Amino acid sequence: MTADVRMGFVGVDTAHSSIRTTFPRWARELGLPTEQLVGHDLPLDAPDSAYRELVTAMRDDPGYRGALITTHKIRVYEAAAGLFDELDDFARLCGEISSVSKRDGRLVGHAKDPISAGLALTEFLPERHFAGRAEVVCLGAGGAGTAITWWLAGRADRPRRIVCADTDPRRVEHLREVHARGGLPPELFGYHVVASAEESGKLVRQAPPGSLVVNATGLGKDRPGSPLPGDAEFPERALVWELNYRGSLEFLAQARAQAAERSLTVVDGWSYFIHGWTQVIAEVFGLSLTPDVVRRLAGIAEAVR
Repeated sequence: MTADVRMGFVGVDTAHSSIRTTFPRWARELGLPTEQLVGHDLPLDAPDSAYRELVTAMRDDPGYRGALITTHKIRVYEAAAGLFDELDDFARLCGEISSVSKRDGRLVGHAKDPISAGLALTEFLPERHFAGRAEVVCLGAGGAGTAITWWLAGRADRPRRIVCADTDPRRVEHLREVHARGGLPPELFGYHVVASAEESGKLVRQAPPGSLVVNATGLGKDRPGSPLPGDAEFPERALVWELNYRGSLEFLAQARAQAAERSLTVVDGWSYFIHGWTQVIAEVFGLSLTPDVVRRLAGIAEAVR
């Protein structure tokens, strides 16, 4: 191990993530040059200057190899995209940066969420699931919601309808613009600015049986609460995906309480966490991780979960 080599983790509450105990074990398993993972906590309302200062510090520190960005993906792009020497196609298209790495002295930004989301969804979403009437309700139009809806729109059996909802009209408009820039058919999507949990609950209640319902709001992890009201009702046979795996997890509890009665498939964010981190680590350290290696890393993480 090299003492001055480090990797970063940008979030809201990085100290309580499982990656703090998992990363050193993964580093030993993969033979990485460091076991140091440095957390950078920024509030949800951080000013542009905070993002530029952080990215500049990473760029100018020779020991810094790269970083994973969670909640702040879109804000890092908005505030600091100009500091990067190179951005990948997804970063430019989606307007977000989830991975920071260095290549030959150049600072490179990637948007890895479409890949990570696709890998996680493939684990529980049956083939041709959307060949019938099933739709998607994605609660949250931030970086994760953008990646998930993008990936779902590219499926061979893409949903008949993808309903996107957020409390922030700017995020909804950003998502609409990303879909338009990507050439996705506008009739595929429904965009909703919701003022209350009751409005979100109505969208979920109206979804056909078998629909996919996603909590991509951050509620239940970054902030306590659920995007749905206490009396929310999920569609029969729905697939319910809570992107969080830690926190107060109210949305997850709501789904689990109805799982038996309404024949729900309820999935938390653990697999998304695994794929998100392994994708970025591979990029930062120039690795090619096979599915077998990722499964081995997932087993190591599960042991310390």
